[in-house]
Amino acid sequence: MSTSLISTPFSLPTKTHLQSQQSQAISTLKPAISLSNFTPKPLSLSSRKLPPLSAMAIEKETPENEAPPTFLKDPSTSSDSVRGRFEKMIRDAQDKVCEAIEAADGGGKFKEDVWSRPGGGGGISRVLQDGVVWEKAGVNVSVVYGVMPPDAYRAAKADGGSHKPGPIPFFAAGISSVMHPKNPFAPTVHFNYRYFETDAPKDVPGAPRQWWFGGGTDLTPAYIFEEDVKHFHQVQKDACDKFDPSFYPRFKKWCDDYFYIKHRGERRGLGGIFFDDLNDYDQEMLLSFATECANSVIPAYLPIIEKRKDTPFTDKNKEWQQLRRGRYVEFNLVYDRGTTFGLKTGGRIESILVSLPLTARWEYDHVSHFIAPCDPYYEALSQKKAVKSGNCWMLASIQKSGYDREFVTIPL
Repeated sequence: MSTSLISTPFSLPTKTHLQSQQSQAISTLKPAISLSNFTPKPLSLSSRKLPPLSAMAIEKETPENEAPPTFLKDPSTSSDSVRGRFEKMIRDAQDKVCEAIEAADGGGKFKEDVWSRPGGGGGISRVLQDGVVWEKAGVNVSVVYGVMPPDAYRAAKADGGSHKPGPIPFFAAGISSVMHPKNPFAPTVHFNYRYFETDAPKDVPGAPRQWWFGGGTDLTPAYIFEEDVKHFHQVQKDACDKFDPSFYPRFKKWCDDYFYIKHRGERRGLGGIFFDDLNDYDQEMLLSFATECANSVIPAYLPIIEKRKDTPFTDKNKEWQQLRRGRYVEFNLVYDRGTTFGLKTGGRIESILVSLPLTARWEYDHVSHFIAPCDPYYEALSQKKAVKSGNCWMLASIQKSGYDREFVTIPL
């Protein structure tokens, strides 16, 4: 038995079906008391204590006709500030990535939505859907500020944060993207780079402002090609090594640990790099590092797409891709902190869920085996032997069944 997810994960019962159920229930149930003597009491909403709106959600967005030169409205925030330069970086990256994806797709075009928030800031959402190469590709930027509820602050911090209850003044800017190709042999890629600032609540005088960077780039193929994994990880390592040789092994492990589907006991994909709450280095250095990582996305990903986008595939290959996408959906809806943050702050739902594919698949008690493009490669992995390519040790993985993945992880 299988289930396909196409746009919506469930269907609602029809009005006729509900009326039928209600009539059956009324005809078979007998009241324990006489309804003629029953006087309902009106529900008093005033007796219920509801939290203020500011404690539950950040303000809803307002559609705009075009993107402003900057979403920063505070006169004290200049274009030379970290906030200003980070906004410029993510908007430049969005333009470059979208231009490259449209060129590689050869037919699809990004739809753009611009929105603003009454409390401050806004964003630009761009989505290419049903293209020639990509089933769905989203590249979003947002620059928002104001106050956030405590639940959102805890979602934004990897350690959950510790602070007195109450709304938290904040600034958050980031670029986030997920691209799902049509061809099962072409991998999905995700990247996200962000910058946060928070002030202490107003009832905590004198507390220092906090800031941190976060982000990463990771690859999720349905079928594994050694040369693709090697290329992708080498680009990540090259970007990291320009700043600190400890970054790649540290952030690669962080990526493996973060993108872990606990209820399945497996990782979402083949990793890459991931970091969060990063503020133990010079702020200027981390801004340059985030910029380098964002600029490395296209060189890491597009060469793989060019090699795999026209590979012939069967219905079985497509079914396997859909099953792996089911895992992608599970992680994003259950564990992903970006999704959690967006939902807890009442953010723009279309932007929050743009990471989900158009289609995915779940089967009951599914057991499958790879159609391996290189059998000796998969045999080596299944026996937990390291895979060596030239002078470079690499990350690799093997999917032994529909829900059991073993990983061989040896740093580059």
